[in-house]
Amino acid sequence: MQRVTVTLDDELIVELERYMKGRGYNNRSEAIRDLARTGMQQARGESSGTGDCVAALVYVYDHTVRELANRLAEAHHHHHDLSVAAMQVHLDHSSCMEVALLRGEASEVHHFAEHVIAERGVRHGRLVAVPVEVKEETHPHGNDRAKKHPHIHVRHA
Repeated sequence: MQRVTVTLDDELIVELERYMKGRGYNNRSEAIRDLARTGMQQARGESSGTGDCVAALVYVYDHTVRELANRLAEAHHHHHDLSVAAMQVHLDHSSCMEVALLRGEASEVHHFAEHVIAERGVRHGRLVAVPVEVKEETHPHGNDRAKKHPHIHVRHA
């Protein structure tokens, strides 16, 4: 194990201490190691643009921003091959949260998510993508005769 010296500003130290207390860490090194692993894992997931994935895109936007709701709807229509379903919740008089379930080629899903999150008036956004393999399989369901259809299997890292 190697020793690394890192300089953090006071605000970040306060936030780190609060994080540690909330999760029961005994020392900063343990917390920072776990945060580094999580960050690197997330970065690997964001940069892995090969293969298929299923994903949840969660974003909060201000519906009073001119034409934003229409632009977001148009984006989903334009990418109907990626959009599986969406749910919207009204948080207050101007804020809406939307959860969009997506499925498709990882680079296309990431590109679409980045486009949505970058729209003026979208305040927060995050994509959680899970790498999958789509396999055509043949078997019956219930009393139906066997037929070929796709199954989605989660790829293990």
